Order: sequence, then C-alpha cells, then structure tokens
Amino acid sequence: MRRYTSLLLTAFLLFILVVAGSAYFAGTGHDETNRPLREIVVYTTLPAEHAAILTRAYEQSHNVRTNFVPLSADELLKRLQKQAEGAEDGTAAMVLADKDTLTKAAVAGYLIPYISEAGDQVPESLRQQDGYWIGVWYDPIVFCVNKDYLLTLSLVPDTWKELAAQQKVRIGITDFLAADASANLFMSMLAQFGDVATYDIWRQIHPKVVQYARYLSNPVRQAGMGEVDVAIAVESEVIRYMQGGYPLKIVYPADGTAAMVTGTGIVYKAKTADTVAAKEFADWLLSDEAQQALQKQDFYFVPANPGTLAYKSFAGKNMILFDQPVNFTAQQRHDFLDKWVKEIRFK
Repeated sequence: MRRYTSLLLTAFLLFILVVAGSAYFAGTGHDETNRPLREIVVYTTLPAEHAAILTRAYEQSHNVRTNFVPLSADELLKRLQKQAEGAEDGTAAMVLADKDTLTKAAVAGYLIPYISEAGDQVPESLRQQDGYWIGVWYDPIVFCVNKDYLLTLSLVPDTWKELAAQQKVRIGITDFLAADASANLFMSMLAQFGDVATYDIWRQIHPKVVQYARYLSNPVRQAGMGEVDVAIAVESEVIRYMQGGYPLKIVYPADGTAAMVTGTGIVYKAKTADTVAAKEFADWLLSDEAQQALQKQDFYFVPANPGTLAYKSFAGKNMILFDQPVNFTAQQRHDFLDKWVKEIRFK
C-alpha cells in the first residue's frame, strides 16, 4: 500500500512538472510573438500624455515601439547637435515637435529631407518645401462663443477688429506669458497685421478681459459656464468641452488666425534601419488611424493631410490661417511682450 501511494505521488509530481514546463514554454513563445520587432527613439516637445497614446496605438498595429523622449525645445536641439557631431551614436531617428523647433533643426542641418505620398498632400504652408519637416496636425486659435450670449447678438463678430470693437462683451484668454499657443497668437498677429494694428486690437480687448488664465482650458470652461461670453482659445479644447455637452459654438476668424503646428522630421546620422522605421512612423502619423487614437482620448487636432477622413470631418477645415512667417528674433519677441505687459496688460 505504501509503495502504491509513493508511485501515485511520483506520478502526480511528474504531471505538475510537465504542466508547469508547458506553461513556461508557451508563455515564452507568447512573449516572443508579441515583442516589438523594432524600437526607435523619437525626440518630442509633445506632452507625455499625447506621446503615450501614439506609442500604444502604433505598437499595437505595427509591432514597432516608439520610445518618446520628452524634451524642451532648447534641450531637443542640443541633443540633435550632439548626434550630428557624432557625440551620440545615432540615438534618435525622428523628431515630433512644434514648427518653430523643427524649423531651427532643419536650418542647423540636424534633419534630412523626406517626402512620401502622404506627406506630399500636406499644404505647402504646413511643411518645409524641401521636405525637411512635414506638419501632421495643427491646433488653431478660434472664438469660442457661449450659445446663450450668441442669442443676444444681431451680428456675430467674426474678425479680430470686430471682436475688439464689440461692446458689452466679457472675454476670456490665456495669458501670452503662460502658454506657447497664446504667445504664438500674439507674435503671429504682429507678423500679419503689423505692430500698430496689433497693439490697437489688444488695447481694445484688454478692458473686456475678465481674467488672463494660466492654462489653455480655463477660458473655454469659463465660456461654457457663462462666466465669459467669448473665449479666445485653441480649437482642441473647445471641441473637447463641446463633446462634454457645454453650450458653445466655434467662430473662425474671417481675417485669419494663428495655429500651433506639430510636425515630423527625420534625424541626420540616425542608423539606417531606424531611419526606415522612422519614415514609416511619420507616414502613419499622417493617417486616420493616428487621429482616431488621439480622438478616442479626447484630443482633437486638425489633420494636416487633407486626404484623411478625419480632416474632412472638421467643420473649420477651410479656415483662413495667417500666411506671414513669424521670423522675430528672441530679443524682438521679448521686446514685443514687454511692451504689451507695460502698455496694456498692467497699465
């Protein structure tokens, strides 16, 4: 009896070992199957949340991992300089950043040209003509109007001068010193309208500003809650609040507006295999799939590629964007903002 029990115990232990071994090898095979075939490093000025969304979506569909490295514009350019000089051995393959940073990188020789079929559809105003960088989406400044206030108007102001001249209106805006998108609006207006006309517009708007917010979302929330009548805000935040049921309407400035353009650039001296993978990722960012991934998480940007369904779904796809280049030096930007602060903001 004792011998029989011992045999049963031995058989049971062998069974456990076989099952455990099978599970181990099956698990190992599963991990290998799902492990990304390639990995590329992407320097970016995007918020970490945006980068995480794109990383997950692209890895799931293409089995390629994009390792985003969030950096300030200055730090990103320094990293690219080191790579171009050979101090870093082909670390980054691509840059996903704002237009100004991409332009500086291209001028400095840190990028190589790349134009694909998808990129060729992007309007010339949203890409470098030789292909050193290509816009993938943009976020324009719009007039975000409270619907109750809208009912009181016989004529809706749809230009910057009309908004400035509007009587008895409460306006919300993000401080020019608090956010890049807001500062970009001011600089773009200076380039488009000239300094005299631009300062005149803001002198008229200033007394009607209820609050200069610190964040891009605050003016939109204020308009949605009826705390201001009109918010001067980025469209992505307005759409997000509208999707949440806030009573808002978008008015696109008929005399043009500024937009924060985000684009891609392929890095000079990247490894050949990484460059190929980066070009494929750059094309994917111009696709509907990339936009769908962002929109599922409530981030709504206007696609730069007019061939996508996402682009065609935007009501303001035919909006007028300022067409004058913003080529001010760092000192000029400082002086313009300093004048605004002293003569308008705190006068």
